[in-house]
Amino acid sequence: MSLPRSGDVLHVTRAASVQFAEPIYFRVIRVHDWQTYHGWVWLDGYELNPSGDAVARRSIFVQVNGLRQLQTNAGRHNYPRARPPARTNSSTVTARVRVG
Repeated sequence: MSLPRSGDVLHVTRAASVQFAEPIYFRVIRVHDWQTYHGWVWLDGYELNPSGDAVARRSIFVQVNGLRQLQTNAGRHNYPRARPPARTNSSTVTARVRVG
């Protein structure tokens, strides 16, 4: 993979760094030009939830070859589907009955 660019959405896993035993989705804001180890890079951006909403701003230090860029479809990123919320039966209404 070439260097990420601003706006790229990445799937960051343990392949990028051992700190990502729990993978995250990450939207790149900036790629720093700081001198680091060969093949490693500092990225600023936002950690995303499965729906693609930003939940935390982070700086991460990762191996470029371990990053996986999410494919886009007409400008929208294809995130794995989040589990839909539990359905509630909103048609059930409790009525008070007046006696007497």
